[in-house]
Amino acid sequence: MPLAETFSTIIESLPDDWSDLDIDLRIFDEDRYIEAATYLVVCWARPYSKHDWHWRIAVAHRFGHAAAAPATHGALKMLDEAGIAGEIAVRGTRVGRAEIVPMWGRPESVRQEMRKNRKF
Repeated sequence: MPLAETFSTIIESLPDDWSDLDIDLRIFDEDRYIEAATYLVVCWARPYSKHDWHWRIAVAHRFGHAAAAPATHGALKMLDEAGIAGEIAVRGTRVGRAEIVPMWGRPESVRQEMRKNRKF
């Protein structure tokens, strides 16, 4: 199964309130490691130095300090299109976290927009 399709399947299996996802990626042809790394820069993949897996990718759903799911999907799709095969393993997920935004001193229009976008 292509990497992008596997990633889509993983995302679809998560509940709607997931916030963070950690995945590991391994490519099968290590001679193409540098080429794969140029594609994975889009999703801030962190390389492992001495590990069986090659990269750790942190994915954020609606907020957070991680790559967006569409960016990660796009990077994996580029790997598929380049013919770089590999596998993905889910290492962790976090569900039910909420973004905390200080609203003191903000105009009512900003508060309403935040409620609409964040479903507070």
